[in-house]
Amino acid sequence: MVELREQERKTLLAIERLGGVASVEQLTKESGLSDTAIMRAALALQDKALIRIREERRSTVRLNAEGRIHAEKGLPERRLINALDRLGGKATLEKIVEKAGLEKQFIPIALGWVQRKKWAAFDAKANTLQILGSIQKKEGNDEKLLKLLSGKDQRAIEDLSSELRETVQILKGRKLLEVEEKTKRIFEITEEGWDTLRRGIKIVTEEITQLTPELVVSGKWRKVKLQKYNIKAPVAKTWPGKKHPYMRFLDEVKEKLVTLGFKEMTGPTVETSFFNFDALYMPQDHPAREIFGIYLVKSPKYGRIDANKRVLLNVKKAHENGWKTGSTGWRYDYSLKESKRLILRGHGTCQSVRTLLSKDLEIPGRYFSIVRCYRPEVVDKTHLTEFNQVEGIVVDKNLTLRDLLGVLEKFAIDIAGADEVKFKPDYFPFTEPSVELSAYRKSYGWIEFGGSGIFRPEVTLPLGIGVPVIAWGLGVDRLYMLKAEIGDIRQIFTQDLNWIRRREML
Repeated sequence: MVELREQERKTLLAIERLGGVASVEQLTKESGLSDTAIMRAALALQDKALIRIREERRSTVRLNAEGRIHAEKGLPERRLINALDRLGGKATLEKIVEKAGLEKQFIPIALGWVQRKKWAAFDAKANTLQILGSIQKKEGNDEKLLKLLSGKDQRAIEDLSSELRETVQILKGRKLLEVEEKTKRIFEITEEGWDTLRRGIKIVTEEITQLTPELVVSGKWRKVKLQKYNIKAPVAKTWPGKKHPYMRFLDEVKEKLVTLGFKEMTGPTVETSFFNFDALYMPQDHPAREIFGIYLVKSPKYGRIDANKRVLLNVKKAHENGWKTGSTGWRYDYSLKESKRLILRGHGTCQSVRTLLSKDLEIPGRYFSIVRCYRPEVVDKTHLTEFNQVEGIVVDKNLTLRDLLGVLEKFAIDIAGADEVKFKPDYFPFTEPSVELSAYRKSYGWIEFGGSGIFRPEVTLPLGIGVPVIAWGLGVDRLYMLKAEIGDIRQIFTQDLNWIRRREML
């Protein structure tokens, strides 16, 4: 006959009454014990090999406030395309929005998704939208999931089909869902446990777990039985405070760049179009400057350009006729008002422009920055609306493309742990030649990091720079994805404490 303490006996008998398998929630109802008492007893029973404990992770998903709106009215892109269909397949954006009754905050979202789903093409110059082929009438998985969740408060992700489980991540990225993860503990009686129940259980004499002043003074401590301390029993894990694993990686990147002789660049998050676009020789009618390419500041709309009039005039002439750069320019009337338009920084390259204009610029010199950038991207496993970019420039005489490729290769191999790198030609209005960097890791695969190149004369000469400047802007979030072998960029910014706690330093 096995000796058990009272709470251990109650817990084991409660599991028996529940058929030999039970959860904490079931045992609290069945035994009348608290969940804490049950867990203590269960750990002791497991240590005696009478039960086994297993964990089941369950994730539940529910619609948030915006998700409920779209479940009721339809996704913004569906409302937009249906309205366009009723208008004959081609119309201006204003007419379509009015016909759809689409709320203002959902217009950029709808516009982005109808193009991403290849339902329609948008002409930015004419501000018109045209259906591509026949309209897709069939419900997509995202619409099916919204409809499914609209009828229930929540659903377990594990109970969904594989297609809908993938769709959960898409709608979560669109901030239409709330996902909650829970760990469920299941207790199951072992063969030895069943044998013990058949042979019978004996309650041990009451044991004292703590000496009190009363026991010591009265001398009763000589008569009571002290509970033995089991040094092999599992204890609850403790998690000391530590820096987020991604923040540690960013610190490591900064440290390596400083070691290589780079100095850090700084600049504002709210930027003018002059520094973000104009000084980089991007025309003022470029698609990247539309509402679906950049975030515009609502109020105030315009700011001040922190550059002298000579530089501003040089950039204006470079856009209009090429100035002294040997280019013909973009051949349009440059707007000084548009150059003052305030936006959220769309890339880190604007900080390179500010550095090239700084009185503290050193030639030769090496500079870098790691900054948060903002673009209204469609969120997926490699894209976010807010992302970090590591930007760098080297200013020196006789720089060539070979120098740039050497820097990029060092980045991919030394910082991201890549096994192989690949370069291919690309296009940017502000660099020529332009190069795209991709890297490969055997246990991960290929991932594209970003662009680079040598600044064009139309960029450097108006700023007063007469030597070559090699530049790159890489997605440092993706560098970390490769380093940590993470398949979804959203995992980096997760609130999953279990992942954060267990993530080791790389």
